[in-house]
Amino acid sequence: MSTKVEEVALGGSAKPKLSERIFYPVDARGQPKIPMIYMGIGFAMMFIGSLSYRLYQHYFSFDFGLDYFEADFQIYWMNLLKAQLILIAVFGIWALHWVWKTRERTLDDLTPERELARYYLIFGTLALASFSKLTALGLFAEADAAWHQVTIRDTDFTPTHIGLFYFMMPLDVVGMVFVLIWVHTRLPDFKNRLSVPLLMVVTGPFLILPNLGFNEWGHTFFYAEELFAAPIHWGFVVLGWMFFGMVGFILQCLSRVSKLTSFQSATIAH
Repeated sequence: MSTKVEEVALGGSAKPKLSERIFYPVDARGQPKIPMIYMGIGFAMMFIGSLSYRLYQHYFSFDFGLDYFEADFQIYWMNLLKAQLILIAVFGIWALHWVWKTRERTLDDLTPERELARYYLIFGTLALASFSKLTALGLFAEADAAWHQVTIRDTDFTPTHIGLFYFMMPLDVVGMVFVLIWVHTRLPDFKNRLSVPLLMVVTGPFLILPNLGFNEWGHTFFYAEELFAAPIHWGFVVLGWMFFGMVGFILQCLSRVSKLTSFQSATIAH
């Protein structure tokens, strides 16, 4: 999307497109505001998707998910695993290609109003990401721990692992890398420099995947305990702490937003 089109949507005479009203809404004065429609759509999609997946686990885990070597397990769970990994891979390749290909070569023409609107979009996305993390921990991680407490661990592929480690985590990695590229190609304050706090946030879930391999290898050969506090789980905790880098990234954003809102207030006053 070109900057000129964005400027029309932020106060121009032409009626903004639907995508503009969703991602970059403006008030009656043409000033940017929080994209509530975008957030509402995102919350609804994540709620419906997470609830549907959790209900699938609830109804099919104990009937068809107790034994990896049963034919029904291959039908109900391994086919699901293969399908979701293929979809995430295809979607991830397309999304990352799109966000890089459509990057803006120069941000010199970006107005303060549009830049502020992009920060509002970032804040809305962070709210959605917080909801996603709570869903992953509350519905999937807790279910995975409970599953291993009451059933026998036979292979790395269990109904709860397929949902947590082979769906939520890869999707999280794709989303975080997308955000990392978008931030550094759409916001002038991050152009030609790297946000270390945001990189920490992205690296955390990415490194959890190889840590998962170590965890499963340990449980298979020498460590049967499934308590969260078990030493073999400490890697998940340390990598999870990398999400605290979000605080630093938010402070970076707020520093720039403070300048933009000051400029905006001065412009309105005149």
